[in-house]
Amino acid sequence: MRLRKIYNNYIRNNLFVKVILVFAVIVNLTIITLSYFLFTLMSASVVNGELNNQKQAMERVNRYMEQKYDWVQNTVQDIYRNSALASNASYFLRHSYGDYAQYLLDQNYAGGNESAVDILSFLSDRMEADADIQNILLYSADMQQLYAFNRNGPRRLYTTNPIRSYIPEIMAAEGPAAATPNLWIRRLIGQWNPQLYSMRSQVNDRNSLKNVGQLLVYFDAGMVSRSLDQSRTPLKGEIVVLTPDGQVLSDSANRYYGKPFPYMRQLGSLKDTVVLDEPAYINTLAQSKAGFTVVGIMPKRAMAEAYAGLKRTIILISTACIIVAVIVPSAVIFSIARRTNRIVHFMRKVEGGDLSARLQDAREDELGQISQSFNDMLDELGRHIDREYKAELRLKQTELAALQARVNPHFLYNTLEVIRMRAVSQGATDVGEMIYSLAALFRGSVDAKAESTLGEELEMCRLYLELFRIRYKDKFTYAISCGRELVPAPVSKLLLQPIVENYIVHGLDSRRRDNRLTIAAAREDGLIVVRVRDNGKGIEPERLAGIMRRLKAPEAEESQSFGLRSVHERIGLTYGPGYGLHLESAPGSGTSVTVSWPAAEYGKEAGDV
Repeated sequence: MRLRKIYNNYIRNNLFVKVILVFAVIVNLTIITLSYFLFTLMSASVVNGELNNQKQAMERVNRYMEQKYDWVQNTVQDIYRNSALASNASYFLRHSYGDYAQYLLDQNYAGGNESAVDILSFLSDRMEADADIQNILLYSADMQQLYAFNRNGPRRLYTTNPIRSYIPEIMAAEGPAAATPNLWIRRLIGQWNPQLYSMRSQVNDRNSLKNVGQLLVYFDAGMVSRSLDQSRTPLKGEIVVLTPDGQVLSDSANRYYGKPFPYMRQLGSLKDTVVLDEPAYINTLAQSKAGFTVVGIMPKRAMAEAYAGLKRTIILISTACIIVAVIVPSAVIFSIARRTNRIVHFMRKVEGGDLSARLQDAREDELGQISQSFNDMLDELGRHIDREYKAELRLKQTELAALQARVNPHFLYNTLEVIRMRAVSQGATDVGEMIYSLAALFRGSVDAKAESTLGEELEMCRLYLELFRIRYKDKFTYAISCGRELVPAPVSKLLLQPIVENYIVHGLDSRRRDNRLTIAAAREDGLIVVRVRDNGKGIEPERLAGIMRRLKAPEAEESQSFGLRSVHERIGLTYGPGYGLHLESAPGSGTSVTVSWPAAEYGKEAGDV
């Protein structure tokens, strides 16, 4: 109810508030929509950028792991390239350590100053050259013994008994080159560091190509982070290196060491995001030679943090744009509203009768032009009222003078009736008829009605013509015809008499004995048409054109043909500019005046005029 009251008081009848509200809604929706699409595009760009950064980091990890795999393979190849070293390695893997020591002494003795190439020293030097190596293990398949190099401890030779250990079976089993250290081997050599991964390669006899052992290298998985330090931007998410069976070789977040990766099934999903601990983006990069897979995990939460600043920036900019886009136009609209309300206020003052109120607005815009036009209208209205007041005053004075000059109609009618009766009693019948016609004509002229019927108008014309028929006796005749249905048709008072009077003044020739005037009223095509014809001398073409021109001329321009122009103007004002008088005349052929106006519905009376 309160909201409805607020709406009725401040919104419903306030155009400018509606404009501001509509404008604010459009601006807000536009800016919010554009901000949303901008944020969507930019956040997608941020996501793609972070995923690309992660892919680059994955490629660096992959290259790093491949280098370790290549290191192991190159070490074995270096052994094969050196024939003496290859022979010593084969002898070591096929004999006991004591026999190998004696073998080296015999070689040194036979070689003189040239010392034999020791496979154990070769591997020790290679381990010292790479800080990522924690252990190098050289396993003999024939002797089932394991020689272990430990970076932080002494080198030792371990004998593996197949009855009490699974190590021989483990070493004989096929598998990927990259793997996690076996539990039995860890227990044998006492290596329990969980952040290790192993790379292995077979060692074959150079001559027979028979497999004689295995070379295992344990690398520090924590050193994989070195490859990630090359990035200029901090890495978001984590990178995990996995074996095909889900064992963790390296984990940048240090969460999955020592246990299988729990989300191996989700890695094959074709969706953009999968649910691990939480919804996350997944990228994989498989290495075919070593058999490991680099997996990039980017939680959506971490991604949202990446564009959180962008979101805040867009919200801040959008809010500022909304404030500016609403407040500035609102201030302009309120300024226009104040000026408009001032105009409305002054209009109401004028409506209350204060015509002296004037608007003061010097600006030249539309409202300023309205204010100036309003002031000009008031000035013109004041002048018009002054003219009308003076004209009305003059009219009242004229009416008073006319009232004072009028003779009491009853006294005049009674006097004319006494004269007529006296003329009839003396035998002057024509004088009596003239007095009767004059009295009837005078009675109709002074009638206060604004309208009469066509029958009454024709009767007035008859009375007027009757006076001149009696006066000129046999020199003048007339005829009036009108259909029964047109007798009650309403017409303006004194509509036809000025035309008849114009004939009497200008067309009747007292020297002729055949002067004749006919008046015929008929209904034609929805119009009432009255034709007044005479057989006078006619009108010259130039004069006829001048008369037609004066019919349309304003009163102030032309004072001639007043009667005809009065009839023409009254018909035009009443029925429209397409109706009125039309004159036809030729010298020696008389004149015809046609009066036409629309026929209206009216009651019918029987009888002819």
